Amino acid sequence: MSRGPPSPSSPPRGESPSRQPLGPGSGDLDMLRCPSCFLLLWKPVTVSCGHSFCKPCLGGSLPPRCPLCQERLKLLGVGTARCNVVLCGLLEKCVEREIRLAWLAAHVQDRLTRGDAEEALRMAQKGVELAPDASSLLLCRAEAFTALGQHKRALEDLDAVCKAEPGEHEGFFRKGKVLLKMGQRAEALMAWEHCLTLSPHFHPARREMEKILAEDAPQPCTAAAHPDVAHQGSTGPQVDGGSPVFPSSSPQVRDQEGERADGRGDAEHGQGTATLSQPGRQQEQDTSAERQDRWLVDNEEETAAAKDTQPSLWELLSISDLECSLCIRMFFEPVTTPCGHTFCKECLERCLDHRPNCPLCKQSLREYLKDGSYSPTVLLQDIMLATFPAQLAQRRDLHQAEMAELSNLTNNIPIFVCTMSFPGIACPLHVFEPRYRLMIRRCQETGTRRFGMCIYEDGKSFADYGCMLEIRQIELLADGRSLVDTIGQRRFRVLSRGHRDGYNTADIEYLEDKKVAGEELQELQCLHESTYCLAQRFCEHGDLASRHVLVQHGPLPEKEEDIQALPDGPTWCWWLISILPLDPSYQLNLFSSTSLRARLTQLQRILTSLLQQPPPGHPLLEYNSRGRV
Repeated sequence: MSRGPPSPSSPPRGESPSRQPLGPGSGDLDMLRCPSCFLLLWKPVTVSCGHSFCKPCLGGSLPPRCPLCQERLKLLGVGTARCNVVLCGLLEKCVEREIRLAWLAAHVQDRLTRGDAEEALRMAQKGVELAPDASSLLLCRAEAFTALGQHKRALEDLDAVCKAEPGEHEGFFRKGKVLLKMGQRAEALMAWEHCLTLSPHFHPARREMEKILAEDAPQPCTAAAHPDVAHQGSTGPQVDGGSPVFPSSSPQVRDQEGERADGRGDAEHGQGTATLSQPGRQQEQDTSAERQDRWLVDNEEETAAAKDTQPSLWELLSISDLECSLCIRMFFEPVTTPCGHTFCKECLERCLDHRPNCPLCKQSLREYLKDGSYSPTVLLQDIMLATFPAQLAQRRDLHQAEMAELSNLTNNIPIFVCTMSFPGIACPLHVFEPRYRLMIRRCQETGTRRFGMCIYEDGKSFADYGCMLEIRQIELLADGRSLVDTIGQRRFRVLSRGHRDGYNTADIEYLEDKKVAGEELQELQCLHESTYCLAQRFCEHGDLASRHVLVQHGPLPEKEEDIQALPDGPTWCWWLISILPLDPSYQLNLFSSTSLRARLTQLQRILTSLLQQPPPGHPLLEYNSRGRV
């Protein structure tokens, strides 16, 4: 399949202001940023509302509400939040290892800035486990150890960095800082001396050495008292007969090399530091705000250059990276389970119809199934729209075509093979079979909320006549079963039979009673009145079993003024047929008739026979012991 850049006129569903889709040549990773910390996602977790965050940003326990949409969050059967497996794979493929390590180091620094040294240490530790040779992560872990007062462990990491990168000055500088905190001043001076040997103009190391040497000197040494000091070489005069004093470099060198190399500037090293040269005093006059402005400009230029060289997502990904492992097609309405696996919403629902476990890892999803709210994974939808808009549109069109086909109420209508149902009469159902769970769900998704009900018939998969039912209410149970409240609508005759995904289907035509007029209508009206009176007598004087049925099905409905107003005739007739102790085959015979006169005549004979209390074993008294006819 061909793929191209995203359409700028179609904003992705669920897009937030801080996350814009990528286009050709943009090269940035804004779409993969965490909406909480705005850094590249690290160990992404998709929460129950569908938004994705860095796992460390969510903390040790899930926050009560989503930071973006404020929806209440739930873990749903898992002890802790699990990483989104698909998003982890996309990040690994789209972002180079060095960039991911750099962003992880930025995460650790962010935690340290917030004062959360324990979380910073945990993140750095995990990063070192993933990339033991990454010196940047060892430096971060050493800084976290230092913040927690674990100086020996920090020194071990810094020794490892110095050994792995003997030509880099940063490890030796930080080692000197830790040694100083441990009280080992001589060793700290040696580490900073080595640092300056590698980078002679590294200002932070010079200032630390000058501070210690100034403190150790018998007399305070300033540039005003000794103006000649400023002109000494890099190996300048000795103090206390020991280490050499290193004069400060010019302000320009400090700004361009020292401050940027340290990354923190005078905010950490410049307060109350004694200097040995006039240029050092001039350096202190340079405000931190000016230095910060210059650093931001430099950083923006570097970021812009990186964006020009970084490929876009649509250049890095293929459709196979965004395929559902169940249907092997591009995700459609991707949902992420509490265990971190992602599937198409419909694919997952069909799997859960059979077993409440993740199709991949077999993690129990009973709580997830019970909750019943499968929120789409917003970031994946954004990525698909940004990278494969044409293929996603085709996927959506295919789904809509399937829904349109399922919405047809005459061709291939779903058939529930169970019991007799009648127009205008309630028919409560307990749905537990996977095929019927799928069928009921599709009726809901299409919006028709209707399906056919037929009884089983020998030699056929179901009878030739049935009733269309409309779903009024559904109560979902924790294990996926449901209690469905339906009511009968129209009778139909089956023209042809079929199957779809395990359940029966049929092409049908609807039945309608024949209309009469004139004298024939008057006779029909008289027959209707007399039969209704018999029905009232039956309900008033029925035996105990009949009264139990009446309690279950409610009272006899009122008779209609216009007996031909409804295509299936008066509702009370169907109510009466549903409660009378009749064999289903006899019920089906009455059901299939399109003559109201014939139906009323049969009912009149049945009621007269029942009111006369015929002897046991009468063929019309084969009462269904289940109380449902």
